[in-house]
Amino acid sequence: MYRDLRGTQQANVPSHLADLPLKFWVAVVLTGIASGLGAIAMMTTLRTVQHMAFHYHTGEFSSAVARVSDSRIVLMLVLGGLVTGVGLWLLGRYLGGTGGEPTAVVWTHTGNLSLFRTLLSSTLSEITVGLGGSIGREAAPQRLGAASGSALSQRIGVSKKHGYILIACGAGAGLAAVYNSPLAGALFATELYLGTISLTLILPALLTSGIATAVSWLVLSSHAIYQVPQLPHPTISLLLFAVVLGPVIGIISAGYVKLIGWASDRRPKNWPLLVEPLILFAALGLIAIKYPLVLGNGVDLAQFAFTGHGVIWVFAALAILKPLATAGTLRSGATGGLFTPTLSLGAVLGGFLGRGWALLWPGSPDPSYAVIAAAAMMGAAMEAPATAIVFVLELTHNIQAIMVPMLIAVVGATLTARHINLLSIYSARLSPTPVSAEHQDPGPGAPH
Repeated sequence: MYRDLRGTQQANVPSHLADLPLKFWVAVVLTGIASGLGAIAMMTTLRTVQHMAFHYHTGEFSSAVARVSDSRIVLMLVLGGLVTGVGLWLLGRYLGGTGGEPTAVVWTHTGNLSLFRTLLSSTLSEITVGLGGSIGREAAPQRLGAASGSALSQRIGVSKKHGYILIACGAGAGLAAVYNSPLAGALFATELYLGTISLTLILPALLTSGIATAVSWLVLSSHAIYQVPQLPHPTISLLLFAVVLGPVIGIISAGYVKLIGWASDRRPKNWPLLVEPLILFAALGLIAIKYPLVLGNGVDLAQFAFTGHGVIWVFAALAILKPLATAGTLRSGATGGLFTPTLSLGAVLGGFLGRGWALLWPGSPDPSYAVIAAAAMMGAAMEAPATAIVFVLELTHNIQAIMVPMLIAVVGATLTARHINLLSIYSARLSPTPVSAEHQDPGPGAPH
């Protein structure tokens, strides 16, 4: 006798895939459109503020900062602290907060997202980054996409279970639109938010991210975010570098996540919001006089490392200053992302460690060290290795040749970091909240 296996259910194809109703797919399409428009609005806000504050037009933001006077740098950072503190104080006092945290809502299946308050807090976040805050620009479109998914699911009448999927898809779509990375945005929604990749989850995530990215092309660039020279196939030296690099980056990542958690736990509330951001942003302004690359989300810093033109001591200084600047910005109470600050930290660490490795065993191009380390740092700090790898591929477009050492480093870094610290940059910054008895079971993707 033979057993007919053709009726066996494929592991990634759940039986309830056909249960997704038409109105869910309508909400998916509308969430993608809303996420793309939200990304356009947030990036327009950011660029307008950067232009007004530092006369920025095109090219590298750090170059525009370097061209203005020292006094203007400090003045704009102090203004950033003032606007951030007062804005957060007003949101907390009169509106009840910033609108909710998407990761917490999806992971715990509790709470709600307010589209109106999220729009206000996201705009404030981009103003903070535009005035020099050392934090990611992507949090605003990510949170706005998530809030759009939440609002649409309620408006259209999607079930709560499917509503959480829409929130995750909206978050990934917002990230995809702002960085022109639709595949990575879909993986971000499924791997990080929902904790698994199956047809039920990946199909709406892909569609939402694809639509959002296409909508963003109406205004935003369709080119790669980073310009990396064509890299050759890896040498034995580069492969061994990746083997050694993974655990090193994992250890540093674990410390970085602890720093993020420390800063997040000490964010000011109530009247200290009117004072502490001023002090911390003023200190950041003084640092930026000599090191303008620490300002903003870190795109210029990563690009600096990817070109491979810096000297080893500059890489070392920036690898210390950037995480401190990001932690200080978080400590001030500012809202913003950690995606690009984390990537840029990995890139400068790769630049520093790669230069040291090349002294012992030369033969690999300098940018390859930075790219590999950036992916390893993201994978370990996010606890989403697949997402990290695809993001680096989509952000650069031409590094497929060094895929093997990148995979080795990402796995080594993620395993090492996981043994040291069970938190990620996303879970470490969540505030403790009381949970009722009926919500003891965590949602999909919740950290364990």
